[in-house]
Amino acid sequence: MVMKDKGGIKMEHGAGGEGMRELLKLVLRYLNFNFSGGRDNDRVKIEVQVPLKAMDDSAVVDNVVFTTDSHTVKPLFFPGGDIGTLAIAGTVNDIAVMGAEPLCLSAAFVIEEGFSFSEFERILDSMRKTCEEAEVPVVTGDTKVVENGAVEKIVVNTSAIGKRTKVLDKNFEEVRRYRELDGNWLLDSNLRDGDKIIVSGYIGDHGVALLSFREGFGFDTELKSDIRPLNKLVHKILEVGGVVAMKDPTRGGLANSLNEFSDKSKVGILIEEERIPIRESVRNACEMLGIDPLEVGNEGKVVMGVVKEKAEDVLDALKETEKGKDAEIIGSVTKEIEGVVMKTRVGGRRIVETPIGDPVPRIC
Repeated sequence: MVMKDKGGIKMEHGAGGEGMRELLKLVLRYLNFNFSGGRDNDRVKIEVQVPLKAMDDSAVVDNVVFTTDSHTVKPLFFPGGDIGTLAIAGTVNDIAVMGAEPLCLSAAFVIEEGFSFSEFERILDSMRKTCEEAEVPVVTGDTKVVENGAVEKIVVNTSAIGKRTKVLDKNFEEVRRYRELDGNWLLDSNLRDGDKIIVSGYIGDHGVALLSFREGFGFDTELKSDIRPLNKLVHKILEVGGVVAMKDPTRGGLANSLNEFSDKSKVGILIEEERIPIRESVRNACEMLGIDPLEVGNEGKVVMGVVKEKAEDVLDALKETEKGKDAEIIGSVTKEIEGVVMKTRVGGRRIVETPIGDPVPRIC
């Protein structure tokens, strides 16, 4: 069965939201394997606990968490980071938001012939510094050099593995003091009626900072990308306990992450506009450009579902850290509505739909 071409793969198919889901459905049609009980007796058997079809931030195989990501950001260097910072932090964060401790990374480079050694060294130095901040090393990798025009300067692929730790078990013990929970990982499908939604800080910084720099808009010369590895922050939150689901709202932004929560957990989510942390400069830039800040990608934030009894404790723990000092409880999970709905500043309500894709292309 072949998908109708519809003009071929477009930018929107790689930008999060509905466009990317359409592409991923095609991938799943061919690569959604299930080897349970189907291997020969003399081969190693594996248990896939979180498979590809779950479309969470990482897979889990025999309690090993595994993820991979490719990065094609434009421009390569921007206020607050570069493609190297992005590659390491983004991949570490994909492991961390599953509740695992990132252990090590791979890094692979597809480099266009003629790319300067000085820029490549600058990227490598950013990767080294981000690895040191996260305390997660690169242990293997690959390089390919292709003819001019085959790629745009450089593509970086990073993969990582992580493992379950006692702090995740402690977190779930705290959850089960207040309600039932079937899963053993932080999954999009874990939310239930009454849970609170927390975001760790200002949203939209990464996408707007990169767009402003790329296009020369100059909305706010002080605005920088929020790219940071968040594994230590996540560990601190899990020590408090009560967290059931977590995502880093990258492509498609907060809107896409909340809709994934809602869709997979089969619950409604009601958020309050006045409680969502957005810088005034980001809000003004989005209004000028006609884009929704909730749909703009982030690279140093987490959005999480927490049992209501522990929400204030988790918020307090976040606010004690540099990376979570601007955190807020922005809403609740409810059975009274479907999908994601936002209570506006003026007292009305509007549906927060799954975006077609991130309105700012090539930001990760």
